[in-house]
Amino acid sequence: MLKTDAYFDTATSTVTYLAWDDATLEAAIIDPVMDYEPHAAHLSTASVDRILADAKARGLKIVWALDTHAHADHLSAAHHVRDVTGAKVGIGARITEVQSAFSALFHATDVCPNGSAFDALFKDGETFSLGELAVRVIHTPGHTPACVTYVIDDAAFVGDTLFMPDYGTARADFPGGDAATLYQSIHRILDLPPETRIFVGHDYLPAGRDKPAWETTVAEQHAANVHVHDGVDEAAFVAMRQARDATLAAPRLILPSLQVNIRGGALPPAEDDGQVYLKIPVNRLGV
Repeated sequence: MLKTDAYFDTATSTVTYLAWDDATLEAAIIDPVMDYEPHAAHLSTASVDRILADAKARGLKIVWALDTHAHADHLSAAHHVRDVTGAKVGIGARITEVQSAFSALFHATDVCPNGSAFDALFKDGETFSLGELAVRVIHTPGHTPACVTYVIDDAAFVGDTLFMPDYGTARADFPGGDAATLYQSIHRILDLPPETRIFVGHDYLPAGRDKPAWETTVAEQHAANVHVHDGVDEAAFVAMRQARDATLAAPRLILPSLQVNIRGGALPPAEDDGQVYLKIPVNRLGV
């Protein structure tokens, strides 16, 4: 049986999940967050270390650190999880496209755009094990080319593709994003059984709600998602999404996040003075 716990990061509105097989106590951490304070460029692993401590207290063995995509709003702590636990780091196979685009943006000559920073590159329909549980991967691009959903038992961990019904759906204006593709990906998720639990990657507290939420169902999304409920066709969704995206600013942490996340959560290599630097490409982002 699948067991889950959720950890909401208030600084980035991100939800990290600890998911485990109750029979074998093998566990995965999904979308782990590295703490980063941008004004001082201060990094910390305090948040993910609390999750690791909880896992240890439960007697869990962390075998996977899974990202749903290369996030643009927080730095992944997947590399740290691997260092501490020996877990494998997994992500969607099309991360190579994201690496190609952003290694050039950051002149990251150490990044090989072949996915070698990760231990597993998952293709659409692929399955792998979490203890006695099968994890099925659904390729759900549109927000980014590499987005995937992890389906475990009766739960789907959807990353940024869908949000809570009262908030809607992900933006689709990042490089490689596409609103029509996002619509099609959402409907792959909504084709799951109606009772399937959906665990979202963020919650941004829309007007009228003051407490974070992260669990919904396929049936609830069909009935009430403000962007893509039943009756909203692809053309209407694309028009809405493109108009809305045109009003959105770039995420606050997009520049530090992407150059770390294309490295699987690792920092750039130290330079000849022994220090690590994050780069700011001026007037090149295009978001």
